[in-house]
Amino acid sequence: MSSMLRAWRAVERRWQTWPRGLRHACRVLALGGLLALGTGLVYLTGGTRYAYPYLMLIPVLLAGAWYTWRGALLVALLAGLLMAAMPLSVDTGESQTPLNWMIRLGLYLVIGGFAGGLFERLRQSYISVERASRTDPRAGLPNEIALEADLARRLKRATRQDAHSVGVVMVRIEDIGEIVEALGADACDELMVAISQRLARLGPNLQGSYRVGGAELVLLFWPVGLDELERLARKAADLGEDNLMALGVPLRVQLVLGSSLQGGRNASPGSLIREARIAMLAASEKHRVYCHFQPSFARRSVQNVQLISRVRRGLAQGEFELHYQPKLRLADGRVSGFEGLIRWRDEHGHLIAPGLFMPKVENTTLIAPVTRFVMSEACKFARRHGGRVSINFSARNLMDDLLLEELGQLVKQSGISPSQLEVEVTESALVLDLFAAKQALERIRGCGIQVSIDDFGTGFSSFEYLRHLPITGLKIDRAFVEGLEQDERARKLMACLIDVGHALDLEVTAEGVETQGQHHILQKLGCDQAQGFLYSKALPVEELLAWHHERERLLRQGDSLSIHQAYQNVPPR
Repeated sequence: MSSMLRAWRAVERRWQTWPRGLRHACRVLALGGLLALGTGLVYLTGGTRYAYPYLMLIPVLLAGAWYTWRGALLVALLAGLLMAAMPLSVDTGESQTPLNWMIRLGLYLVIGGFAGGLFERLRQSYISVERASRTDPRAGLPNEIALEADLARRLKRATRQDAHSVGVVMVRIEDIGEIVEALGADACDELMVAISQRLARLGPNLQGSYRVGGAELVLLFWPVGLDELERLARKAADLGEDNLMALGVPLRVQLVLGSSLQGGRNASPGSLIREARIAMLAASEKHRVYCHFQPSFARRSVQNVQLISRVRRGLAQGEFELHYQPKLRLADGRVSGFEGLIRWRDEHGHLIAPGLFMPKVENTTLIAPVTRFVMSEACKFARRHGGRVSINFSARNLMDDLLLEELGQLVKQSGISPSQLEVEVTESALVLDLFAAKQALERIRGCGIQVSIDDFGTGFSSFEYLRHLPITGLKIDRAFVEGLEQDERARKLMACLIDVGHALDLEVTAEGVETQGQHHILQKLGCDQAQGFLYSKALPVEELLAWHHERERLLRQGDSLSIHQAYQNVPPR
């Protein structure tokens, strides 16, 4: 049954592609043929005395389905007149009485009118449902269903003509959260209508604007080329700069736009919308007003998405492990601690790069079980091998009260000194909610655990907040280390950062040290600790212990030459 239904829908879709005039001609011929066929059958079966005249209701009902009550009444009248001309009996030649054919004609007209009216109501109901399904109920704008239908029609037309391209621009109100918080969802609906009306000024190439999300519009352009599409997108951004009214309040919104252009015959509505959204997200990430889609933006492949879905299973099956990168005390060259960095080894024994899964994990609830694993492994390492171990906390971790409580309990249960564990938090994690972050850091410090600001200098970039946060260390980002050997200003800036840390009684660590020259400069500037590939990459526990033992042996022997030579063999990244 389902296969028959699919086949019928396929036939119906093919029928709708025919020109309207051709479809009308085919229907008229079909109705005429059925009337002629019915008349012939009634005559061959003996005349109107028998039941076969009711075969003439078939074209009447079809006319009602195709042309509603007007068409049904017209065909009913023709059928009645054809039956009126038919003898009551063909064999005897007996004619009908006027009352007989008038009753039959009236019956045809009543049935035709009723059926036609019923089909008319069904059609109007279908049109209303179809219109509602293609319209956003809150703003009254065309929605994503309408967009996909119109896009499919334009893409087919553009492919057939092979001369013009279809372009899509996605527009989003970047600061919609503040507007909804201040004025409510109704203000968002009014804003979308106001923006749609304003963007209607973009010219004849704009085929429509569609609401595809709470704060997202899609503009459909045809015909358009790349240069023209980019010009129109930038003009759309400019039109959004002026004040808009919502609930009687003048508002200035921040728009971000992304565009995509039909790239070939295989383009589909879904692919164009997806590319425009990716470009819009890229513009938002790059803090730009507008970006056109580039293949390099689509970094997240299906394989990467599937990889994220396997994180929880990987944790359960022991596929994750912690590698440790040493930190050196620059005053005497001794190892002063380690940073625990998570690694994922798949079922084939190959390491999966953290960049493929950690950025996504940090923005989902998966970060909690991953951080629990890191906490546990770091405490085990500190208990067995001594020293201080640093672990990284994300913004979600800081807002997780249960995780913070578990951290304190884990330190107590492991039997290590709380000062053996250090939590590193990036500036960007702090700035999301500085007050809540301060409370979280106070809880961590209350357990005796050290706290350090990671990637210092690249995030919030304000020294003011350092006075109020309960931190014990600063970790200066590698960006400030790279130019130390070549740039005097870089050295002065590094000296300033180190002095700020020391003025606040903080332990200062420089990360990303890769050359002997950088090492000496940091040593001369009074930096407390250094970390980088010059000394060692992050290593599994056994390799790290072997490295550490060899380094301690050389230091005891005073073999500075061997250590210097070891620095020249920088491990691969």
